[in-house]
Amino acid sequence: MAEKGIPARVTVIGTGLIGTSIALAMRERGTEVLLTDRDAASLAMAVELGAGEALPDGAAGAPADLAVLAVPPAAVAVTLLDAQKRGLATAYTDVASVKALPLRQAAELGCDLSTFVAGHPLAGRERSGPAAARGDLFLGRPWALCPTEAAAPETIEAVTALARACGAEPVVVDAEHHDRAVALVSHGPHVVSAAVAARLTAADDVALGLAGQGVRDVTRIAASDPRLWIGILSANSAPVADVLEAVATDLAVAASLLRDGSEEAATHVADLLLRGNAGRAQIPGKHGGEASSYSVVQVVIPDRPGELAMIFQAAGIAGVNIEDVTIEHSPGRPLGVLELSVKPDAAEKLAAELRARGWSVPA
Repeated sequence: MAEKGIPARVTVIGTGLIGTSIALAMRERGTEVLLTDRDAASLAMAVELGAGEALPDGAAGAPADLAVLAVPPAAVAVTLLDAQKRGLATAYTDVASVKALPLRQAAELGCDLSTFVAGHPLAGRERSGPAAARGDLFLGRPWALCPTEAAAPETIEAVTALARACGAEPVVVDAEHHDRAVALVSHGPHVVSAAVAARLTAADDVALGLAGQGVRDVTRIAASDPRLWIGILSANSAPVADVLEAVATDLAVAASLLRDGSEEAATHVADLLLRGNAGRAQIPGKHGGEASSYSVVQVVIPDRPGELAMIFQAAGIAGVNIEDVTIEHSPGRPLGVLELSVKPDAAEKLAAELRARGWSVPA
């Protein structure tokens, strides 16, 4: 039985990463979940993972409290119209990362916008499909809600309850504003990451052998499914183009100055680097709070089972909370450097505890 205040019955249309993750999260809260997908294999895997039961063909009994349209931006409007005609639910939402275009298309098709609130959970992974789904994917993440003036209060309430039940933080925002914002913080950066990664296709073995954490960080999101992203970029093309043009201008100026080679030119390039520092510092910290400054404790660790668990246990014994963690693997050697981000006043305490237990911690 579903917990009080959250939808008792949800239908999820689309069993990819996001749709299946929502289904898993809602199942954990006791919600009955019905699943449907044009890809029979994807649907079967989601069911096998325990995300819900397959939506029966034809009549599905009583309408669900909420239907989640986990489909690409270009498919939202037609999927909404079909679901409303079939009476699948009393309220509807979507999870596409673009909002203005689907809303315009839904209005043009004559969809009932009183029962629809456009949504976008700001969470994801480089991997796609139901096998990558996690019930905790949305914990602490923002979930944009873009209700139109036509949206009924009970529809807004139902979609908000879904976001909170998944562990997310609902954020109400205008659809156009949302699309400009995600172009800046998500869609544009993805293309930039892909552009950097594309340079690596011509890299020789020496360059690739020297690849460190920097290039891995910059290109991490470039591993995402291109088919998914071309749909997102096409649906949000103008705002993304604005971001890319601004980035391209900065890069073109930097390239010109570097070719100049003079000391004065280097000063102008430094301005870009300083603006980068300032922009990076603007990104919110944990749980959406103010950005925090952490100290990094480096630990040399062998690549063997249980090593990380023992280090985290040592941190717990020392009473130190690990705020973030990264691993830099040593090329050709079975060890790496673990970087533990902690509050500055806890760094030496953690370092001392780890040294006492035999780990190599640089001063």
